[in-house]
Amino acid sequence: MKLEGASAIVTGSSSGVGAATARMLAERGANVVINYARSAGAAERVAAECEALGVKVLCLQGDVADDGACRAMADAAVESFGRLDVLVNNAGTTKFVNHADLDGLDKDDFFHIYGVNVVGPYQMARAAEAALRASGDGAVVNVSSIAGVRGVGSSIAYAASKGALITMTKSLARIMGPEVRVNTVCPGFIEGDWLREGMGDELYERNRQRIIDRTPLQRVCTPESVAESILGFIGGHSIVSGEHIILDGGLFLN
Repeated sequence: MKLEGASAIVTGSSSGVGAATARMLAERGANVVINYARSAGAAERVAAECEALGVKVLCLQGDVADDGACRAMADAAVESFGRLDVLVNNAGTTKFVNHADLDGLDKDDFFHIYGVNVVGPYQMARAAEAALRASGDGAVVNVSSIAGVRGVGSSIAYAASKGALITMTKSLARIMGPEVRVNTVCPGFIEGDWLREGMGDELYERNRQRIIDRTPLQRVCTPESVAESILGFIGGHSIVSGEHIILDGGLFLN
């Protein structure tokens, strides 16, 4: 796909992987919708950085668990940019609970996490489907996690939701082709505030170093390295759909 002049929605793009992806898309000439749920100031800063690169930018508040917000986002992108070529489902949430603490999660936790991590991407894909098909070479990239492959991560509910997202990617790829490719990236440990705030400084640093020591490439993901793989699925891999790729520096080999 040629990204110059294309248009993209990146959910959860006020920080981290979403922000890095939005910036990379803008650097390549794509118009971008910056989406956020709560962090308006951070989203506006990302939007300003993208606008400075000479592309059109929309900064839209919306919870992807709300179908109305998803439809409004897709409609706004088409109305403002005249087209929609790319959807990056990056918005996500979790609750940090040790897997051994089965009483640490309840039904509402599961519903909330699934609402954002699984239902949200489904609703966004549904809302954007017609415009992505009209593009003729549309791309959807879902941001899952190594948690969805290995059953690890911040909580059992989170791991289960990310596994469901991988499965849903395959289902969507079957029905959205041939006009739209649908793929998933599955990052491991990602440096940044999201994990640090959830884990606390001490556990964050200990886990980060443990993973580096065990990983063939001796490094962990950054928002930018994950964004590079997302852009790879968007701008290349024209024959690939329904796949997931693990981004963990080779840790999965151990």
